[in-house]
Amino acid sequence: MDNKKSLDNGLTVIAAMLCDANASHGVVFNTSALKLTLQKCERRMLCEGVGFLTKTLPRLGKRFDQALAGADVMNCASSGFKPITGTKLPRFLGEFFLTIFSKDGYLLPDPDAKSVRIVRQILAAFGKYKLPYDDEQEKEVISAFEKAEEDLSAMDDFFEKIEEAVHFDYINPTGSRWRGRKIENFQSSEGVSLKPVVNIVRDARNYLNRLFLTFDPTDIIPKHGPGAVATKQRHSGKYKWDNVSSRITSVYPYDEYFTSSVGHVCDTYRAFNRVGNKSLPARVILVPKDSRGPRLISCEPVDFQWIQGGLGSALVEHVEQHPLSRGAVNFTNQEVNRNKALAGSISGDTVTLDLKEASDRIHLKLVRLLFPESLYSYLENCRSLSTVLPCGKELPLKKFAPMGSALCFPVLALTIWALLCAAAPNEYIRKDIFVYGDDVIVPKGFSLSAIAVLELFGLKINRNKSCCSGLFRESCGMDAFNGVDVTPVKFKTVWDKLPNPGVYSSWISYANSFYDRGWMHTYEEICRRLRGIYGSIPGEDMFLTCPALRGPTHTSATFRKRWNKNLQRFETSVRDVHSVSHSEESVCGWQKLLRYFSENSASKRTLAKRLTKVRRENGFNMPKPSSVSLYTDRRASMLVRRWR
Repeated sequence: MDNKKSLDNGLTVIAAMLCDANASHGVVFNTSALKLTLQKCERRMLCEGVGFLTKTLPRLGKRFDQALAGADVMNCASSGFKPITGTKLPRFLGEFFLTIFSKDGYLLPDPDAKSVRIVRQILAAFGKYKLPYDDEQEKEVISAFEKAEEDLSAMDDFFEKIEEAVHFDYINPTGSRWRGRKIENFQSSEGVSLKPVVNIVRDARNYLNRLFLTFDPTDIIPKHGPGAVATKQRHSGKYKWDNVSSRITSVYPYDEYFTSSVGHVCDTYRAFNRVGNKSLPARVILVPKDSRGPRLISCEPVDFQWIQGGLGSALVEHVEQHPLSRGAVNFTNQEVNRNKALAGSISGDTVTLDLKEASDRIHLKLVRLLFPESLYSYLENCRSLSTVLPCGKELPLKKFAPMGSALCFPVLALTIWALLCAAAPNEYIRKDIFVYGDDVIVPKGFSLSAIAVLELFGLKINRNKSCCSGLFRESCGMDAFNGVDVTPVKFKTVWDKLPNPGVYSSWISYANSFYDRGWMHTYEEICRRLRGIYGSIPGEDMFLTCPALRGPTHTSATFRKRWNKNLQRFETSVRDVHSVSHSEESVCGWQKLLRYFSENSASKRTLAKRLTKVRRENGFNMPKPSSVSLYTDRRASMLVRRWR
């Protein structure tokens, strides 16, 4: 990627943002301040390159968020910016900082929320930019993955002692002697009594027992996810079973879950010798995340992905409908956590906790302690025992499942929820615990206890991103300060001067987000750059089903039009993003039937939601029947001209 292109684009966008800051806060950020800040940005970018936008500004932004959340005072000393004379506040955007903080870095009694929004937008705009990462960043991510595994191994003895104590507690709930010991005598390696820990585990297990009392883990519809698999099959190849682990077939028989009918079983009975083969390991891949480095994903073997997809969907649907967890544990609706974060920024009654490497720190033995045996045996047999690192090293897994497993997210959320509910002192606290994956919201008075409990069981709290005081809260993409939504627009897709479908659709979306927030200079700058490459872009006032700008159609824009006599309407020729698909007619008929059943045998609730979405997006048209021969390549699309 040409860093010069990113440098030019980044500078013009930042300049437009600063012009918007001047337009809305001209009294605070006057023309002179605007000119000096623009010169500062230009000098820093000439020295640091695009890293000024992707690393330096976001680093100051993190310090800013910590100060807003009350975790620390605002001090720019370690952020690479000179302070305003006699203060701890940075000279860069200092006019806004002075409306938020006192000179010694503490929040003012009445800080300006609009200034907070402006500062966060400018500092965080390019923090998620997906620039190429180097080998050193790859090594850091893989090293962190291995370090988490080492930390889990160090907790083996702790969980074994808890398991022994819990077993004793269930057999002897009155505390009578068992093998000459009492429950009070069970201690950790540090000599701490495990009785409080046992009580938490017992209560958490009771919650999950009640939750899954009527859940049938065999009543699932297996399905494949859109991601890659460790065994590298793609598209229709995922429905041809070259290897099926005997661990899976011990709970999900081959003829019932891997074939479409009795006829399929009869025609492919010779494939039964593939059942009972050893479990293949998962495979680690690195995918772009942002300029700080890649994200690590562990791809599951194809037979594991198939069953995990079905069991994971069944778990999600059951948990979101059950009265015990409905509204408290969410997987498909982020609005609960978002609204709670917004309300908590006003009242301060609730806090948001951020977990670090959460998916890599749920110990398998912890899952065995908490989940009922009737469900755990299925969860255990559907997990990979090891994963292969990019260097070829096979790493045995102590964690339940890394990111990439369809069961990782549900088990993570339920483990956190059960532990916190068990540790809560009363029902009033429990009803204010909300979990969405690793986004956790708890009452403020319970926050220290919640942190202590989660860390006791091996999870790691990121205290710099957890919002336990102050007026700032962050959860599920909602950044709120004193009741005001201060969520910034973050650029992820890297700008390209050549026509690119990803850049076209993404940057139109960014422009629309700025339009909604009233940042008109930034909106117009992005529109100008888009039109310079793609020509006329339709506006939403044209009511066309294609990427369109929020603002009114540009007056100088000209579009080709025609009269469609069949539809009796005028049509406009516009650019659209077309997903690339291909046909695989050579696929075995049984594989097509299996895919059809998997993709179309959704529950009534899921189907209703899907139809509602289709009607909303396509003008109440019924969905077209799916083709079992067509496949759409992920992230593969092209720009085409269409009549709309």
